[in-house]
Amino acid sequence: MDLKSNHNAPVLTDPAPISKSRLGVHSSLLPYSSAGAAFSSNLWLTIPRKKTGVLDDVRSNNWLDAMKSSSPPHKRITKDLSSEFSSVDVDFAYRTWTLKYPSALASFEQIINFAKGKRIALFLDYDGTLSPIVDNPDCAFMSNAMRTAVKSVAKCFPTAIISGRSRDKVYEFVGLTELYYAGSHGMDIMGPVRRQSVPDEHSNCIRSADKQGKEVNLFQPASEFLPMIDEVYSSLVASTNHIKGAKVENNKFCVSVHYRNVDEKSWTTVAQCVHDVIKNYPRLRLTHGRKVLEVRPVINWDKGKAVTFLLESLGLSNCDDVLPIYVGDDRTDEDAFKVLRERNCGYGILVSSVPKESNAFYSLRDPSEVMEFLKSLVMWKKSSAL
Repeated sequence: MDLKSNHNAPVLTDPAPISKSRLGVHSSLLPYSSAGAAFSSNLWLTIPRKKTGVLDDVRSNNWLDAMKSSSPPHKRITKDLSSEFSSVDVDFAYRTWTLKYPSALASFEQIINFAKGKRIALFLDYDGTLSPIVDNPDCAFMSNAMRTAVKSVAKCFPTAIISGRSRDKVYEFVGLTELYYAGSHGMDIMGPVRRQSVPDEHSNCIRSADKQGKEVNLFQPASEFLPMIDEVYSSLVASTNHIKGAKVENNKFCVSVHYRNVDEKSWTTVAQCVHDVIKNYPRLRLTHGRKVLEVRPVINWDKGKAVTFLLESLGLSNCDDVLPIYVGDDRTDEDAFKVLRERNCGYGILVSSVPKESNAFYSLRDPSEVMEFLKSLVMWKKSSAL
């Protein structure tokens, strides 16, 4: 879809049916039913344009529904699920859900059987995947044990972190030089330099140097939007400073408005503030994450495109002997899951402790299970090298 032609419309997509995977496994053996429910891979929120009251606008355009459906705080999970699943036991609902999205730990032997003879490329989200979701986004620190696990896996496989945060912020949190980093949902990528250049469509990729002086490729497809993003950031800070608990974060190529700590009664106020700011910026669109509204440039780029770009940069694109694995927890990660599913070349792993529709193949409950999965990959790699 051309984002510039219709950036106001929600995009609803059905998971692509799978006939025969490049993994060499018939669809009947894959952990997915092509008859599954339709899923919105990236819940785009319609920007209200009517001249009626803002509350009416945000209701008619599903802003409030999207905000309320965002991942609930831990203390409300049981209550919310009890309502969603009526009298069905929450644990039973989750176990039933894992029939469609099996645990990547319980299915690890199956995954490594697919991986034999293939080169694994690993892609990781940050918040909610390598670090817990916390009330203050500035305090989303990963544990030392997780950092050790990520460092170990990056020594075994090409590994990249693709986050909605700014690239510099993610690097500050992670602090590892063994990885490639993509910030702002993949709109700011620091990747490897290849002898052969990446395709012409990425000709705006420039040579740069990382913090250690190593030559890298820097790809920023939305660089022309930087002045606009800075302007919107300043306006959003000013317009939300009266809302208790609201926090605006400048992620360089996108702006995040966090409402995790805002009383639910004030969510319409948050929506109104965002609406009032971005209504005059038709080249910006609004997307929704876990208790966050995100303002982004209207360009045809997302985490799925970032995965494709990094595979190309690594020389691993369109290769039958490559197995990309993407681990993430948020709606924005669905773009990457969808790319791997449509290409039938790799696996998405959704990190979630509650049932939700996804384009992923497997699941993990939380960051602690992600760490165990990373450790398992390292152990398998070392044992297979013996």
